[in-house]
Amino acid sequence: MTAPFQTTHFWKIVETWQHELLLFSTIWFLIGAIDDLVIDGLWLLNRSGRWLSRYRMAPPMRADELPAPKDPGLIAIFIATWQESQVITAMIDRCRNAWAGGETSFRIYIGCYPNDRAGVAAIMAGCSGFAEARLVMCESNGPTSKADCLNHLWRALVNDELASGKRAKAIVLHDAEDMVHRDELRVFDYLIERATAVQLPVIPEIVPGSRWISGHYCDEFAEAHGKALVVREAVGAAVPLAGVGCAISRTHLGNIALENGGVPFDQSSLTEDYELGLGVAGDGNRTIFARIQDADGQLVGTHACFPDTLGAAVRQKARWMTGIALAGWDRLGWKGGLVEFWMRLRDRKAVFAAIVLTAAYLCILLTALLVLGYRSGAHQPRPFGDFLLLLLGVNAILLSWRLCVRACFVARVHGWRQGLLSVPRTIIANIISVMAARRAVAAYLRHVFGAALRWEKTAHNHFPASPSHSN
Repeated sequence: MTAPFQTTHFWKIVETWQHELLLFSTIWFLIGAIDDLVIDGLWLLNRSGRWLSRYRMAPPMRADELPAPKDPGLIAIFIATWQESQVITAMIDRCRNAWAGGETSFRIYIGCYPNDRAGVAAIMAGCSGFAEARLVMCESNGPTSKADCLNHLWRALVNDELASGKRAKAIVLHDAEDMVHRDELRVFDYLIERATAVQLPVIPEIVPGSRWISGHYCDEFAEAHGKALVVREAVGAAVPLAGVGCAISRTHLGNIALENGGVPFDQSSLTEDYELGLGVAGDGNRTIFARIQDADGQLVGTHACFPDTLGAAVRQKARWMTGIALAGWDRLGWKGGLVEFWMRLRDRKAVFAAIVLTAAYLCILLTALLVLGYRSGAHQPRPFGDFLLLLLGVNAILLSWRLCVRACFVARVHGWRQGLLSVPRTIIANIISVMAARRAVAAYLRHVFGAALRWEKTAHNHFPASPSHSN
């Protein structure tokens, strides 16, 4: 080894940093693991309670068994687009095949921009011969923001209501890459009479050739929409909307529009869907997170392809982090009781979690360097203290539990092979989170010093070929 690496002072510095980073990361890993463990316990209590008190006598109703709604009405579907020519035609065709001729009355509003010629052509081709679908042109060139495009769709709906004299019952949000379920509108039409908003599970599909990048979304949504949102609803906390596969009462959106100059969607927000969901609960209304199976035993939900490259995934997650963890803190504060405070804290911990992960990975590098020094005879490291050894042991057990729980939830939706792959994909997810946090913090700091928050559109190049089996 070179002379600098043989000095005692150098190795003491390395060992001190390794010890401090290890202590920092293990303490926070333990806190996070306990937090997740409580969610696991609440989910188990909720699920076992449902089966013992309700489903023991009769199985859960399937979508085809739902009673007819008491007051059937028009369901308006909003789809905001920008440069979605590769997927929007397939999405419209899916809606036509799934819903046309069904029991539920619907109309699809698809927003596009004058300077998106390929998108306009694709939408017009998809809407040809489909009376329930129409193109709505935004006033200015794009891209602006999703909320701005949605507000144009809202105005188009209001104009249609004025012309027909009939109000819509609910507004459903979808993206251009979504594969909708045939029973979705039936579920919305029934449940929206019992709540202000309804959210269906989102089921990511793995993009061919991107098992690791697009696949990590399968892992995260399997837990988030299989467990976390179930717990949030069960404990009475606000249920954030995903922006796709969700229905909001027309009356509720109309009330928001009356308070905000005629438009219900906040154009200054990077995550208008998340804020809209929290706003429903803030007004004392109810959101239902609906996990319901169809006649074939498959989950009624929205299948979609998420970013399949590292750069696209980082940009998308950076927008989520900026809108939820950073700007969301400023915009929404800490309203609600103790349970709501806890859930908002969980939502906003992403950036700090990335800092802890960075510390842990730096610790691994320093540990490898110390092992190299030990093997070469240049340094004799100090043994860890009993407290640190205890922390490491407990964290190892809790990490094993966490990976097993995630694998089980992923296997439940995507099969056991993907469940096993979710374990190594955790490393990919961590790397993406760290990179996204750096980008989010940089964007937010620019905003603090006067720059406007910039809404970055996620490019969609793939439409699901066939949905995964799920339950």
